[in-house]
Amino acid sequence: MPEAASQAPLLQAQGLVRHYAVSRGWLAPKAVVRALDGISFTLESGRTLAVVGESGCGKSTLARLVTMIERPTAGTLTLGGVELATAGPRERRALRPQVSMVFQNPYAQLNPRKTIAALLAEPLAINTTLAAGERRDAALAMMARVGLRPDQAGRYPHMFSGGQRQRIAIARALMLSPRLVVADEPVSALDVSVQAQVLNLLMDLQRDTAVAYLFISHNLHVVRHIAERILVMYLGRVVESGARDRIFARPAHPYTRALLAATPRLDAARPGPGSIVRGELPSPLAPPRGCAFHARCPHAVERCRAEPPALQPLDDQQVACHLALELNR
Repeated sequence: MPEAASQAPLLQAQGLVRHYAVSRGWLAPKAVVRALDGISFTLESGRTLAVVGESGCGKSTLARLVTMIERPTAGTLTLGGVELATAGPRERRALRPQVSMVFQNPYAQLNPRKTIAALLAEPLAINTTLAAGERRDAALAMMARVGLRPDQAGRYPHMFSGGQRQRIAIARALMLSPRLVVADEPVSALDVSVQAQVLNLLMDLQRDTAVAYLFISHNLHVVRHIAERILVMYLGRVVESGARDRIFARPAHPYTRALLAATPRLDAARPGPGSIVRGELPSPLAPPRGCAFHARCPHAVERCRAEPPALQPLDDQQVACHLALELNR
C-alpha cells in the first residue's frame, strides 16, 4: 500500500455537524434530528478509514456530506485543502470528479437499459472531451482491471451475478480516476466468499492507484481486512477511534465490544456478559440525556445518565466513555 504518512490529509473533518428539522404536526414545533453531532477525523491518500455502527448512527449522512450531496450544518470538511461547506458552484463542480461512491445495491445504481460498456463510458462522456472510441477503449480497460471479460461489454446489468454487478459499480466509480471513493456497505448484500473477492479487488485497486477509501459498514469483521483506522459511531457521535489492530486487540468502549461480539464467526468465543447489549438504538428525535449509550450499556453508572462523555485519549485510541480507564485496566 502506498506510503502517505508524510502527506497532508486528503480529507479532513473537524466538528462536523448535520442536523435536520423534522415536522411533528401542524401546531407542534419542529424537532431536530442530530444525524451528525461533532465528528472529527482525517484520511490520507492511499489509506482506508472505516466508519462502523448500527443503522441510524449517521454513517450514510456522513457519506452524503463527503460526496457533496448535502452541506454540513456546522463544522469544517476539507477535500484537498478546499472547504466543501463554503465552496462555490464552480469549485464544487471541479471537485466532484475527485470523489466517487459505491453503493450497497449495485443493481439500483446501474441503468438496466444500458450496456456495461455504455455505463462505464458515461462518466467520461459527461466530464471529458474524449472521442467515443477512446471512451470505449477506456471502458474495456477498466473492465479488465476489475476482472471482467471484453465479450461482456455488450451485456446488460441483469445478465450478471451480484458480485459481478458490484465489480461493474466499482469500475464505474473509478472511471474518472477519483482521489477518494466512499464505499457505503459495498459487500453487505453479497455472499461471504464473494465479499472476500470484492474486498481483495478494492485493495488491489488501491495499491495500483493510491485512491483513498471511506469504507462504511455495520460489520467490524469486514473492515478488519481493508481498513488501517476505524471510527465507531453511535447516534451521530464518535465513541471510539484508533488503529485497526489496536481496536481489535483491545476494544475500549462497551459499544465497540458489543459490535465485535454480535458478529457471527466460526472461530468466535462465547461472548461474556459485559459484551451483550440489549434494546434498540434510541430515537434520534429524543436522544437520552448523558451518554447516549447508557440505557443499553451493562456498565452504566449515575454519571453516565447525567453527563455526556467527551472523546478522550486512551493509549493510542480515542474513547468517549466515563469508565474507559476502569474497564480497560
